[in-house]
Amino acid sequence: MAGQEVTGKKILIDAAEKKADTKRKLINWMGLAGLLSFLSYTAAVVFSPLKFPGYDWMKQAVSDLSADTAPSRKLWSQLSAFYSVGGMVCITCVAIFVSEKKLGSKLFRLGIYLFAVMNLISDVGYKMFPLADSGKEIKSFQETMHMVVTAFVVLLSIVSLVLLIIAGMKDKKLKGVGICAIVSLAMMFIGAIGTGAVPKDYFGIVERFSVFAAVGFNAVLGLYLFGGFSKAQSEIRD
Repeated sequence: MAGQEVTGKKILIDAAEKKADTKRKLINWMGLAGLLSFLSYTAAVVFSPLKFPGYDWMKQAVSDLSADTAPSRKLWSQLSAFYSVGGMVCITCVAIFVSEKKLGSKLFRLGIYLFAVMNLISDVGYKMFPLADSGKEIKSFQETMHMVVTAFVVLLSIVSLVLLIIAGMKDKKLKGVGICAIVSLAMMFIGAIGTGAVPKDYFGIVERFSVFAAVGFNAVLGLYLFGGFSKAQSEIRD
């Protein structure tokens, strides 16, 4: 009888712990910041051209809309106000969450950390070195540094996504993250290859595949955080 009582109590305690784990905490709600960041960026990309006479989204890069001399810069700043801060809040909380919960393998967590570093470099780097003039050749130091920042962002994006793809394919609980990482990486390659392969009249179209890849994947991670990475956590409890 005593043994049965102990077993019963243990079952009740385990059930209570599982219920507590599934209850959303503040850090989980912060995952929605990634979705708001995506919506803010999308609004800026879609509506900023309205304040840029002659801007052709099929030909020109998204960065032209936020250049120092761009007539659309003010509107871009207003519409994208939540883009950078929301993205950083989201990915930072994702990194903290997977670290504290020890989610996935070390490879998976490393991929998340590198993706967070990429977001930080992107956020700080592009603010320090914005394009000085929209639609012009890269000549000044500031414009050169803008391209250097872009190189680091692209490199870290590719490395982090590859790690997450490998980790996701090895762990069925995180397979969804891996599939989303594949889609994001494919979009990046379409943008990178396409900008040099397609006619200049279509540069803006393929370039948008690249710029939305990271923002979209950040939003996906935010939604996973909002859900508490439920499948991965169930594996840890089991």
